[in-house]
Amino acid sequence: MPDSPAGASQRQPTLAVPLAEAKNQLSALVARVEQGEEIAITRRGVPVVRLVPDFGHRHGRAGRREQVAEALERLQQLRTGSLLEGDLRVIAREGLD
Repeated sequence: MPDSPAGASQRQPTLAVPLAEAKNQLSALVARVEQGEEIAITRRGVPVVRLVPDFGHRHGRAGRREQVAEALERLQQLRTGSLLEGDLRVIAREGLD
């Protein structure tokens, strides 16, 4: 059995926090993780949980603006035909392979 799940970060945590302390400071710890830190939560000095940022998920107004901008860019590319270069049948066949 592997030591860590697939896709788990191999970076060292920037902070180790005992479980009892983490329970009392969860909001502050989450705020630090949102800024990019990784935090290990320990039980009796042994790391048992790692808090890591989820960069795949966008939050807040800035994230929504970014998503809208990406969607508009994609629509513009579709409109001008620059998104699909080449023969549509060839592209479709390549997608089936």
